[in-house]
Amino acid sequence: MKKKQFKTESKKLLDMMINSIYTHKEIFLRELISNASDAIDKLYFRSLTDTNINIGREDYAIWLKIDRDARTLTISDNGCGMSADELETNLGTIAKSGSFDFKRDNESAEDVDIIGQFGVGFYSAFMVADKITVRTKQYGADVANIWESEGVDGYRIGECDKESFGTEIVLHIKPDTDDEKYSQYLDEHRITSLVKKYSDYIRYPIKMELTRRKPKDGSEGEYEEYTEIETLNSMVPIWKKSQTEVTDEEYNEFYKEKFFDFEAPIKVITQKSEGTATYTALLFLPAHTPFNYYTKDYEKGLELYSSGVMIMEKCADLLPDYFGFVRGIVDSSDLSLNISREMLQHDRQLKVIAKAVEKKIKTELEKMLKADREGYESFFNAFGLQLKYGIYSDYGIHKDTLKDLVLFRSSNGKLITLKEYTEAMREEQNEIYYAAGETVEKIEMLPQVDSVKSKGYEILYLTDDVDEFALRVLGSYDGKEFKNVTADAVDLSSEDEKNAEKEKNDSSADLLEYMKEAIGKVSSVKFTTALNNHTVCLSSEGELSVEMEKILKKMPGAEGAAPKASVVLEINLNHPIAAKLSELYESDKEKLSKYAKLLYAQACLISGVAIDDPKELTELMTELMI
Repeated sequence: MKKKQFKTESKKLLDMMINSIYTHKEIFLRELISNASDAIDKLYFRSLTDTNINIGREDYAIWLKIDRDARTLTISDNGCGMSADELETNLGTIAKSGSFDFKRDNESAEDVDIIGQFGVGFYSAFMVADKITVRTKQYGADVANIWESEGVDGYRIGECDKESFGTEIVLHIKPDTDDEKYSQYLDEHRITSLVKKYSDYIRYPIKMELTRRKPKDGSEGEYEEYTEIETLNSMVPIWKKSQTEVTDEEYNEFYKEKFFDFEAPIKVITQKSEGTATYTALLFLPAHTPFNYYTKDYEKGLELYSSGVMIMEKCADLLPDYFGFVRGIVDSSDLSLNISREMLQHDRQLKVIAKAVEKKIKTELEKMLKADREGYESFFNAFGLQLKYGIYSDYGIHKDTLKDLVLFRSSNGKLITLKEYTEAMREEQNEIYYAAGETVEKIEMLPQVDSVKSKGYEILYLTDDVDEFALRVLGSYDGKEFKNVTADAVDLSSEDEKNAEKEKNDSSADLLEYMKEAIGKVSSVKFTTALNNHTVCLSSEGELSVEMEKILKKMPGAEGAAPKASVVLEINLNHPIAAKLSELYESDKEKLSKYAKLLYAQACLISGVAIDDPKELTELMTELMI
């Protein structure tokens, strides 16, 4: 055999590829199987026009063989094989692609989906092998050729004996080290699992002789080993089949097995696209949140395939965060098999696919909302919080995408959309009313909620921490602004009531200022007619509400640094307490101070605001009772 050297640039490429391009060493098997599939594809394509090639499609196969004693793993095929010139061209120059040239020179080969680039993926085998031997014989040729290399030092090439056409690649697996257990690639179960993971949908059977055990005849508890040839891959991806060929049960079982879920998905989404981006997508909406969904350990992403060969197990770039709950698969022939995670992030085709997938998910959710309300509400209970975070995040740039997908609990007892709220608004109503709290039950205890409901207005109940922040980002919906009923800006009183309020507050300015100073924790104190039978309440002025302040205080590192709401203590003008306060201002200011603190504590309890000094409160209650 002639000994030859790689070109300088090829040496650099080989070193870079082994150390940088591939994240996992196990990827080598995917690459070699894909090359074998390409070789069979080429011969099959030629057979369509060359009557001298008499091979049935069912006769094509890829073979794997393990020899533990020799520490070799062999991948062979009965594809087109290579001539001496092709062998040197494809393997002597790294990144020279015989597959690429074949597609370029055979534009009519549209039905033959060539996967990879032989020269690039082939050399990934040096991540696990310290020597590679290639024996190949072109179909119809009399002479076979051999290529051998130990890596960057060069290669040897010459003629050899090989009876059948096709290519045989023998990997001499490296010895184990403290950091790497290369012997795993000589284990039947490991190789089988890698084929299932990366190459399950290669269109030709991948066969291997596997060792099995069976009980010995007449010997209880004793076994004997035997071997049998098995096909390791399923060959036909479920997403490549027509929807009419696949039952709902088959989709459900595929999902549960593929994504390790015990429950069937709530919805299956299929998508095929040709044109700007050619791809097939099979997507699933899970019926429940994974146990780690709202933790930093959860990884979003779809499985990404190139013509049935997996490129990436979780491609995060295919999903925006707010649709991160979607599971599934995208398969595109437009994407190169030999591509790194970093290169994928800048791939134009991937960006086109991601945008189309996002649009499809949104469309299907909108359809589900209209046609299957029960199913949608079940989905929303599991993942609605993520949609709300999507509105709030990234400075609200996704709000128009998501605003019609979110649901809120209504004071009418149902989950409703913003569109449904505005369509049901009273004719004279110009604002969308909401109230925030930990639970629906606690929200309904708020005096302002009771007041607004008594006037016949519907209220959105915000019980998730992100809700009020999301509405603030939205600002308005269909021209209607959002208004917090516990904010000072909401006033549904009649003109007579407003006049009575103004007159009482103006005449009691000194009293109210005295109470404010006594409490020391409010921006103002005022009388109101909007509390029905309730004595007091807390409201807020400005952008930050009482509930928002509570949420901000819960955030990590917020101790003492969280912004504070501008809080107003409102006192029912029509309650006997109003007259009592006025009387105390004239007769017993010390007792008035105690009343003021007690009323503030009462309002805090109703609003769910923590009381700073419970001891003071209990002492005040005891003292005023005596």
